[in-house]
Amino acid sequence: MLRWINAVCLALIVTQLTACGVFIVGGMVGGATILADRRTPAVQAIDLGIELEANSQLSRKFGDNAHIVVVSFNQKVLLIGEAKEESIKNQASADVKVMKNVRSLFNEIIIGPNSTFGARASDSYLASRIKSQLVFTADIPSNSMNISVEGGRVYLMGMLSQEEADKAKQIVSKVNGVRQVFAFFDIISEAEKQRLEKEGKARTSQPDTNPTSN
Repeated sequence: MLRWINAVCLALIVTQLTACGVFIVGGMVGGATILADRRTPAVQAIDLGIELEANSQLSRKFGDNAHIVVVSFNQKVLLIGEAKEESIKNQASADVKVMKNVRSLFNEIIIGPNSTFGARASDSYLASRIKSQLVFTADIPSNSMNISVEGGRVYLMGMLSQEEADKAKQIVSKVNGVRQVFAFFDIISEAEKQRLEKEGKARTSQPDTNPTSN
């Protein structure tokens, strides 16, 4: 029982840390954490706006008849969770697809009863373990990925090279508790990867302190 309570507490903390849908890591400059992401700041803001608007809209519309989570990465939108009827699943797709800035949409909603609090806590805990595994794996850009879990099914989004994508899927599939892995990556070339990393380092190399005058 104590282990389950600890898992729930950790899951709640992880949920708060990943509220924007992106797990971001980096170095330290002037005592502040560097937030590295292959998306531009503008696209990150657009993704957050899509998630906030869509999650709010679907929650108001369907209430307890569905538990739908909207995830947006690079303006590709993923719908996961549960809906009590097929018509709700289809309507959710129709509503989100016409929203401003949505580039493409993937509907992975399961037809069935809403997941329990315990199941969601377990999924959050599994997501935290997956993220930790990827953070400490060389050549995996966890800062440019989103990891969502529903019912032990893992959904990966991000901007990765083909080699990175293959390695990420292989690692995630071996984590204990993972039932299935679904990947919705934007595959970029090695040249594009190097360009984005170079730009990211340039952005995060600036000091975070204000200049002082004598």
